[in-house]
Amino acid sequence: MIINEAVFIQSNTKIEQLPKGNLPEYAFVGRSNVGKSSLINMLCSRKGLAKISGKPGKTITMNHFLINKTWYLVDLPGYGYAKRSIVAREEWKSMLQQYLLKRENLIYTFILVDVRLDPQKSDIELMEWMSESQLPFVIVFTKADKLSKLNLEKAIAIYKKQLLLQWEELPLYFITSSNTGDGRDQILGLVEEQNLVFGTHSSSIST
Repeated sequence: MIINEAVFIQSNTKIEQLPKGNLPEYAFVGRSNVGKSSLINMLCSRKGLAKISGKPGKTITMNHFLINKTWYLVDLPGYGYAKRSIVAREEWKSMLQQYLLKRENLIYTFILVDVRLDPQKSDIELMEWMSESQLPFVIVFTKADKLSKLNLEKAIAIYKKQLLLQWEELPLYFITSSNTGDGRDQILGLVEEQNLVFGTHSSSIST
């Protein structure tokens, strides 16, 4: 997929005020400092599209970007930031769950995971909740360039072992690096494939 245009549409915290759900939508979520903004900028080949900050927990709204006038990319707030109040964390959790459950044009949620870290409780809990809620998601391992090939393989193996304690089959996953561009073609290829399915489904409904 070639991205010719990526336009910021809006930031919001209210589900009822999100853009009209007539286009396929793909959300990106992860713990604070997982490299979400860098990954989004890499995918869209636009420096500064998603704001990068050295301060954890900066994204506190649902940010919609219109890509090629044909699909939405959504930057969701980061989680796991300990310095946020309990009330703020609960508000985030409620907003996220309502969005994931009610946004009918949401095709996939990409859950970003820092490949350098051992499996984190908050990540695993989100994946299990998504699975129980029958919501499709993809694991995106970030910062792969920070590890040697051998250590990268070991890190992925540890994560697979953890997931297989609960699941019979592993979720779809991609290994990425915002610095090298690894994983870009795979993620955008999946989006392109699903956009075609969405278009066919929309056409069948309209006819």
